[in-house]
Amino acid sequence: MSRSRGGPDGPDVIVVGAGLAGLACAADLVGEGLDVQVLEASDAVGGRMRSDHVGGCVIDRGFQVFNTAYPQVRRRLNLRELRLRPFTPGVLVHTDRGRLRLVDPTRARRAFHGPLSLGPRDVAALAVLAGRDALPPAGRIKHRRDRSTRAALAAAGFSEQFVERFFRPFLSGVFLEEDLETSSRVFHLVWRSMLRGTLCLPTAGIGAVPAQLAAALPGSTVRLECPVEGLTDDGVLLGGGGEATAPIVVVATGPGPAADLLPGLTPSPYRTVTTYYHLCERPPLDEPTLLTDSGRRFLNTCVLSEVVPSYAPKGHSLVATSVLGDDTPGRERAVRSALTAAYEADTADWELLTVRTVPEALPVMLPGHALSRTSRTAHGRYVCGDHRATGSVQGALASGTRAAREILTDLRNGRS
Repeated sequence: MSRSRGGPDGPDVIVVGAGLAGLACAADLVGEGLDVQVLEASDAVGGRMRSDHVGGCVIDRGFQVFNTAYPQVRRRLNLRELRLRPFTPGVLVHTDRGRLRLVDPTRARRAFHGPLSLGPRDVAALAVLAGRDALPPAGRIKHRRDRSTRAALAAAGFSEQFVERFFRPFLSGVFLEEDLETSSRVFHLVWRSMLRGTLCLPTAGIGAVPAQLAAALPGSTVRLECPVEGLTDDGVLLGGGGEATAPIVVVATGPGPAADLLPGLTPSPYRTVTTYYHLCERPPLDEPTLLTDSGRRFLNTCVLSEVVPSYAPKGHSLVATSVLGDDTPGRERAVRSALTAAYEADTADWELLTVRTVPEALPVMLPGHALSRTSRTAHGRYVCGDHRATGSVQGALASGTRAAREILTDLRNGRS
């Protein structure tokens, strides 16, 4: 690959943002011999995929899981070095009649058990759904008819009772919406990844994922605490004053900042989620399993220290519970009350360790949502991020990959 003309003092490419998309884009361009500078406004890489330490606990910025089935994950990451700890391959649902447990039918004989029996209609529908989503190449799923997830589940033969008891509470936590209005293509791709992979967490926290990507880049590639205020004809305007020059600029931020830097870009609508982190002495559930609520008082809850013991100090348990929208007065009290019922435990003495609200947690992905979009916005200007794809780790990495590919193509053709 021939180098572009970045000048003696400037890089060939500036990438604004050190989230997964920006890091993937930078890695592919560096691999082709280009000089790349990644400018990150915060004090660490990862964007929304960050881990903090609070009160001796590892606190991810919002409840997150890591799926080993994503192709980009397998291509770019050393999974052994992440020291992954798995969740149970299934989910518990709290109902007014007790708990229901659904286990991945490909990994257990009894896929569903609890106070509500699973009829032959839903058993057959689950088996067909697993086969249709897990076995074919992902490309076939991308070209299926698109409709709402609710419509797709009805067409697949599931009873309304089972949809309301299981799919609706579970998928509300996956897509951060309660009405099953997400694109069925997105649902089938996500369901496929769950069947084919393992949901888990790195021992050091979810922030270990972008940290590994950044560590693979040359040491001077990423500049932290270097905000970008705008784009110029020759590069970018830095927040602290001055300008960084490069003939190619990639905006790899969230949709809001991306629209500010690229005025012609229409920002994608996003879902907001808030996660409450409670510390208690004993685990209210002694297994690494996600618990959802059919009453929709919360999206999901999990004893994270049962997944990764080092998430909490010895002798304590860390519970993460997520809800749609912002933290509002009295909401934590209502969540605590719901957890008392869901865990069948006294939560009065639980310590509220911290609250994390993520305003741009996941893009709204209604039927017709583009699974991938071009990164080109103008001559020498590109954009990438999960808002340009499916809103997942795979989507963010794939978007960064596409941006790098289009840049390299344009350089070969003399267009950039």
